[in-house]
Amino acid sequence: MGCGRYAPSPSGELHLGNLRTALLAWLFARSTGRGFLLRVEDLDRARAGAEEAQLRDLAAIGLTWDGVAERQTDRASGYADALDRLRAEGLLYECFCTRRDISEAPRAPHTPPGAYPGNCRDLSPGERAARRAERPAALRLRADVVQLSVQDDLHGEYTGVVDDFVVLRNDGVPAYNFAVVVDDHLQGVDQVVRGDDLLSSAPRQAYLATLLGARAPQYAHVPLALNADGKRLAKRDGAVTLGDLSTTRVVDGVEHGPVGPDRVRGVLLESLGLPGESLAAALEAFDPAALPREPWILDSPLTGA
Repeated sequence: MGCGRYAPSPSGELHLGNLRTALLAWLFARSTGRGFLLRVEDLDRARAGAEEAQLRDLAAIGLTWDGVAERQTDRASGYADALDRLRAEGLLYECFCTRRDISEAPRAPHTPPGAYPGNCRDLSPGERAARRAERPAALRLRADVVQLSVQDDLHGEYTGVVDDFVVLRNDGVPAYNFAVVVDDHLQGVDQVVRGDDLLSSAPRQAYLATLLGARAPQYAHVPLALNADGKRLAKRDGAVTLGDLSTTRVVDGVEHGPVGPDRVRGVLLESLGLPGESLAAALEAFDPAALPREPWILDSPLTGA
């Protein structure tokens, strides 16, 4: 049996939706006898102090993980080896496109919406050299399929686009869809639980996993937490982090006292239809088939018990 994982980006404090997804990732892993890893995805967006705050908040709601939290920035050799493997198999090519180039490019009738139109796929060596003198190149995967089906614990079979997606950005940073696949492969992760806004990424990632000699993981894309307007929950929505909730605050003229992490965990578990008194009780009652399929709407201030 492999591992599950939770992989936050250290761009700020975790909000209630992030914590809810972390709880779900832990429950999925522990209920299936898997290990549970924590990976800090700090390749792109890292704010000073955010990693420490996130680890503190996850521990405060009772989550535990195996080993130490790993960082993507410590995994450069793994990314380099994967790129070398793909390059040796002729599966990478340089791309010099800007976003405008892509949006304005003519598309063949069979090109799925949102897919890369292939502008740089078949450039001659001379054309590549000329473009290289103008701007640095990204690296794209030369895919030989246009779509792929994956199985998801909550969504069933999902079929999505697989195009020539970027694996290495033109600033030399591994792209998200590439890095997470390499990370999961090297860490033995065979269960991926995350927000359902990332479901459309799963076919691309599953395809890349097979090229790297790995099996696609078991996926579970879980509903998001939304604000009263039906938009993704964010810190601007008010008291939605443990830090904010730990202080007395006034909302619409009403004073609300501090809300502790145990109370927060209880509310989050109850929003999933699980007993809120403890993680142990939630784990005993956990059944993926019974999980809500709709987003959790946070339309009123979270208050103490």
